[in-house]
Amino acid sequence: MTLDAESQPGSKRLPTLEIGDDGEATLELWCKGGKGRFSVAGNTVIFVAGPLEDRACPPARAQADDELVAALSEAATWRRQGDFVSFIGNKSLRFRLNTN
Repeated sequence: MTLDAESQPGSKRLPTLEIGDDGEATLELWCKGGKGRFSVAGNTVIFVAGPLEDRACPPARAQADDELVAALSEAATWRRQGDFVSFIGNKSLRFRLNTN
């Protein structure tokens, strides 16, 4: 899935999230990358982030990555509408399913 957002200044990269059948997640953010785990029961979701690889990110991108991981960690529910999956908590995050 790819985050439905604008790219960061100076970069065309958008965060992606890949969730395996066992709940293991791989995150490639604006700059950082890492793993985590999703647990889903009905429309309830819990995300636990693992350590993120620090790739000498510019401060603005590193902060955006940290905020994105925090928002995923705070998400309590999720829903799918067509090719979009939303994680809903204090901040809603919308991802487009990669269909290619």
